Amino acid sequence: MKSKWQISHISSGLTAVTVGYSSAVVIVIDVARKAGASPDMVISWLLALGIGMGLSCIFYSWLMKMPVVTAWSTPGAAFLLGSVEQYTLPESIGAFIICAVLSLVTAQSRSLLNQISRIPASISSALLAGILLPICISIFTDVEQHPYIVASFLAIYLVGSRFFPRYLMLCLLAVSIVTSSFLNGEIPLTLSLPTPVWVSPEFSITAVIGLAVPLYIITTLSQNLPGIAIHHAHGYHPDHKKVLSGIAILQGLLAPFGGFTFNLAAITAALCMGEEADKDKSQRYKAAIAAGIGYLFMGLLASVVVVLFVSMPPIVVHLLAGLALLATLQAALVKTVESDKYRHAALVTFLCTASGFSLLSITSAVWGLLLGLLLMLVESNKQKSRT
Repeated sequence: MKSKWQISHISSGLTAVTVGYSSAVVIVIDVARKAGASPDMVISWLLALGIGMGLSCIFYSWLMKMPVVTAWSTPGAAFLLGSVEQYTLPESIGAFIICAVLSLVTAQSRSLLNQISRIPASISSALLAGILLPICISIFTDVEQHPYIVASFLAIYLVGSRFFPRYLMLCLLAVSIVTSSFLNGEIPLTLSLPTPVWVSPEFSITAVIGLAVPLYIITTLSQNLPGIAIHHAHGYHPDHKKVLSGIAILQGLLAPFGGFTFNLAAITAALCMGEEADKDKSQRYKAAIAAGIGYLFMGLLASVVVVLFVSMPPIVVHLLAGLALLATLQAALVKTVESDKYRHAALVTFLCTASGFSLLSITSAVWGLLLGLLLMLVESNKQKSRT
């Protein structure tokens, strides 16, 4: 006899959607706007992302009878936030497609995935920390102009981190909407179905090197590999080759509409894999299906979501984005200095990436990774010559 759906399946799935959206949607919208997307295109981005995440969650969880939760790449979005303005919107779309192709090739080759995973955690964490640092510093950039607002958000963050960490970002999101209404007046909300907007891609070497490759590396190292580890930690062993191939193809198809990345989720996936979702391990896939339905619903509400976040003043965007990524930055910094062997190379990667410069149309994140790996090889050869 098949087990029936339970309230815990729905609550766990919707919690995953809430955590995912409340912690990163403001960053995604900001990326779309900096990429040159019009208001209709921004809505299309969220529609494409909602449909892509929703369909992949539902399909793979139902097919494999395991909780398979997908997401957009929040670290990837953070990278794009500081880099995408250097390229045209069609070039950015082309880079998203190339990123999808690279992900598809990686999914087909276990040896390639293993080679990527051999990049030291210190270097990859330093790359991520360098990308996140400017966003998190922006928490304090408006202190002189709006000290009470900054202090209020920080107070909520401190209290929430202690007493309701799971719902902290949802609480901050609600406070952000209230604060925006106070600063800007009433927010005009109209419920209308979103319309997909096609942007024809353009392919350039500079966009491939400056956007596609680092987006691919960041997503693979900070999302897909941890996503696989989360599955294994909970005793699930789905066919990741099929899953990663499917979501890469999905990204390639939806990129012209704004689907910049799709990958395995890590933190939100864990919400659908624990005993809170179902004591019966074999039934937890239903929580992931519920998450997929929630993502589809959020995609259909894209026009409302965009109006809410576009109306937010810069100070609120800075606070919400910075606080949402603070825990990720902390974890990345810890891993950056964890290894004595790679600490020097990781420091160079971190500083170079955080500087935010662009040289030869290549962003600081790419230069940071290259310099870090080069220094690592030099020091490794130096050590070998001594022995």
